[in-house]
Amino acid sequence: MILVTGGTGFVGAHLLYHLAKNGKKVKAIKRSNSSLQLTEKVFRWYDKEASKLLSNIEWAEADVLDLHSLLEVFEGVRQLYHTAAMVSFEPSEKELLLKTNISGTANVVNAALDKKIDKLVFVSSIAALGRSSDEKLIDEETHFSSSVNPSTYSISKFESEREIWRGIHEGLNAVIVNPSVILGPGDWETGSAKLFQTVKNGLKFYTTGSNGFVDVNDVARAMIILMESNVTNERFLVTAENINYKQLFFWMAEELGVPTPKYKAGTLLSSFYWRALKARKLLTGKTAVITKETAKTAQQVYRYDNSKFQNAFDFQYIPVHESIKRTAKIFLEESR
Repeated sequence: MILVTGGTGFVGAHLLYHLAKNGKKVKAIKRSNSSLQLTEKVFRWYDKEASKLLSNIEWAEADVLDLHSLLEVFEGVRQLYHTAAMVSFEPSEKELLLKTNISGTANVVNAALDKKIDKLVFVSSIAALGRSSDEKLIDEETHFSSSVNPSTYSISKFESEREIWRGIHEGLNAVIVNPSVILGPGDWETGSAKLFQTVKNGLKFYTTGSNGFVDVNDVARAMIILMESNVTNERFLVTAENINYKQLFFWMAEELGVPTPKYKAGTLLSSFYWRALKARKLLTGKTAVITKETAKTAQQVYRYDNSKFQNAFDFQYIPVHESIKRTAKIFLEESR
């Protein structure tokens, strides 16, 4: 029995698609108030026989914050993918973010240990890795430090990983995946998918920073490869390419058929912009695509080393430009 947490989310929905496409029967958990809309969309975006594939998914109600519900649905599970998490850079959501990601993962680990699950694959993030101040390549061994004023999200993912390592110490077989910024079709109002909406609406500015990027389908494929391998008790950085934000936004604009951003946004302009968006949120209630933390990150140069996973499995990533092209096509079709 295979079980997926977070199956109604961006990564989880894509993982379910790949598992179903591979002929796997899967159980996925959802909260009572969660919608299956995104998961169903993901299946339809990639396959004409979406309904048939969706029938391979058995849904069960549970919440990672409710240990008793997990104990019930984990009965008989042998392989567990933990993708359920909250991604937010909004200060108002700090407490819920920490609770969901840390306490939720602790509950998943405890339930997995109790039910003697064979193996767990956990989706963490590059946010849980250390940052290099001199632009050196960041890898799985780069030490996380609280002295660099990490975001609340980074702290939540770092502490989530500590729960996985605690489970490993107590006898759990687990593997941690650290994806870079994940690109792909999803909820166009949240996360990286919202960038396509922002660029389509006429993004005027680009920043000088750079980051690692990876297609969501590659993240799903990497997770399945690791689950089916003999590798345990390790972490793997999963990223396709290191790209600067100017190039990223230019590619998005070109594929969406809109003008490319014209103006470079330095630290001062970025600071003004996130404050303006914060003020607009207070007036309209709309979530800001750029916050204080994301504006700061967009000015930094981060470069990631993907050699560990590539060397271990001879993995071929989807190029970032190709990922953007595919996602833009789906976005434009959805917008008609």
